[in-house]
Amino acid sequence: MSKKTEFLYLSEPDLINVGVLDIKNSVEVAEDVFKLLSKGDYLMGGSNANSHGMGIVFPKTSPFPNMPVAGPDRRFVAMPAYLGGEYDICGNKWYGSNAENKQKGLPRSVLTLMLNDKDTGEPLSLMSANLISASRTGAIPGVATKYLAKSDSAVCAVIGCGPINQVCFEAIASQAANLNKAIFYNRSIEKAQQLAKWCTDELGIDGVVSTNLEETIRQADIITIAVSRTAPLNLENSWFKEGALILFSGPGSADEDFWKNNKIIYDNYKLHEAYVEEAIQSGDKQAYYNGVIGGPIYKLIDEGKIASLKDSTSMGEIILGEKQGRVSDSEKIIFVSCGMAVFDVALGFNLYQKALENRVGQNLLLWESSLQS
Repeated sequence: MSKKTEFLYLSEPDLINVGVLDIKNSVEVAEDVFKLLSKGDYLMGGSNANSHGMGIVFPKTSPFPNMPVAGPDRRFVAMPAYLGGEYDICGNKWYGSNAENKQKGLPRSVLTLMLNDKDTGEPLSLMSANLISASRTGAIPGVATKYLAKSDSAVCAVIGCGPINQVCFEAIASQAANLNKAIFYNRSIEKAQQLAKWCTDELGIDGVVSTNLEETIRQADIITIAVSRTAPLNLENSWFKEGALILFSGPGSADEDFWKNNKIIYDNYKLHEAYVEEAIQSGDKQAYYNGVIGGPIYKLIDEGKIASLKDSTSMGEIILGEKQGRVSDSEKIIFVSCGMAVFDVALGFNLYQKALENRVGQNLLLWESSLQS
């Protein structure tokens, strides 16, 4: 006899109800994930089990009138993953992205997350994932701050003032006990002003606005960078203070001195190896590099100017005590994070468990009795 199958639907308000905005919880979950990554207790897509995801790439032109064509940030991506440990769950984040969404009153990306039983494949929960994705993205530099920032870090520069960097900064602030000032830099000064006011009013940290990128960076102990692919930065190593922690959650280019003479730590070097493999398979490696956060680093590795990815350090290795993070207050550290579905799955599962405990969400029927059983 066929088994009745239901799954729990969690809307964005449901997720807020069970704590998706609790950034300290998200940082704790992300720290767990880093440990599992370095232990190897996870799987993602692709032949190397480390792919960021599989996407639909739209053509520049099409003979079919209804087929979408390429545009800024326009894509669909499926990001499947299995995560072990106490999570022991499969899931998939699915998103569509289009820069023109903002003209329709929508966020650039619209995301959902499905959790599935690892054995049967049954859906366990379908949930809104925009806030999950933002929270896990912000939590990752929060973990890096905990382990890599100088203990006396007092000033944070926030480069890019969109919703993602707002969460990144909130996570950073939750882990940097001596932070007392934040400097906000953005192409649109209005967004910087809004975030500076939020920082002062909600976090109790002095928030100020800057229109000069170099001056902003020169003052900062921690720099969080999350800008659009359509507005990349050009940074110089001489701008950064000794002991600075530079957190890349978005693209940015810099002079060779920046990449060659500072310590680079990755979220998980195997993800970056997968990016390089996919770049080669694309047939236009340099164009591929130009579209991903780690591209400037991969190019220098190819040229033999910096250490290979296999000789690098991942965040989980530092947390587990297998490799060193910061060894002096003078060294500058670059942390590069490119996004992995395991973090979405972990936070989604954490919130799903809380929803079950608190009877939040709506049960939806898949079938009473499958006709195929």
